[in-house]
Amino acid sequence: MDHSVGKALTPKPKDRLAVALDLPDAKQALTLVDALDGTCQWFKVGMELYYAAGNSFVQELRRRGFDVFLDLKLHDIPNTVAGAVRSAAQAGASLLTVHACGGGAMLQAAAEAATVPGAPKLLAVTVLTSMDASELSRIGVVGTPAEQVLRLAKLAKSSGIDGMVCSAEEVGTLRTEWGPQTMLVVPGIRPAGAATEDQRRIATPATAIAQGASMLVVGRPITTAKDPAAAAQAILEEIAEASAAPSTVNLKK
Repeated sequence: MDHSVGKALTPKPKDRLAVALDLPDAKQALTLVDALDGTCQWFKVGMELYYAAGNSFVQELRRRGFDVFLDLKLHDIPNTVAGAVRSAAQAGASLLTVHACGGGAMLQAAAEAATVPGAPKLLAVTVLTSMDASELSRIGVVGTPAEQVLRLAKLAKSSGIDGMVCSAEEVGTLRTEWGPQTMLVVPGIRPAGAATEDQRRIATPATAIAQGASMLVVGRPITTAKDPAAAAQAILEEIAEASAAPSTVNLKK
């Protein structure tokens, strides 16, 4: 997959959508994969499913020809996180998340561990899309979500982590800061009219792409739809249309 968002190298819509398999077991997850009928190439495996099904599920998706985004949000002492990154490399995942708030030493250890053959590309999670300014203040973070995202993203970048996870509200700032080569993944995607549920900082697929997102993560708008394949196809079409439009982001020279 080409993770750049430069006009000449814009990836296909299928390479810009990861469906979140936030389901309790492998059987239900594979039923959904089958229902999507080949519309999607990327699947995100989060903690709920991974703790139930483990590496064998990741390997099954890979056997079927899909790419896997392993969203474990690793956050522990440097040695433990480094070991987890090496273990994840054995599963065949292409992307793996670590928490940027784990600190520079942890991020550096993760980045070093990800140099082994077959290791996934690391993405640093900045501020969860379920959190807003009031939630941040309750855990002692002073400032806006945008300020905290940029602070953590700069720490991750300086520690050797090239990709970031952020909301659509901050992705334009990060795209401007680092140009087209940095992979920026945006969750909290909700098509127009969809319920926000427990998400706070959300955006439509078109808005996120226009602001500079490399990849969108979409869960319930697809996984709970009466026709998951049709829901996914509608989002892919919106991604394609937004990708063809002129970018709204001014990249640094």
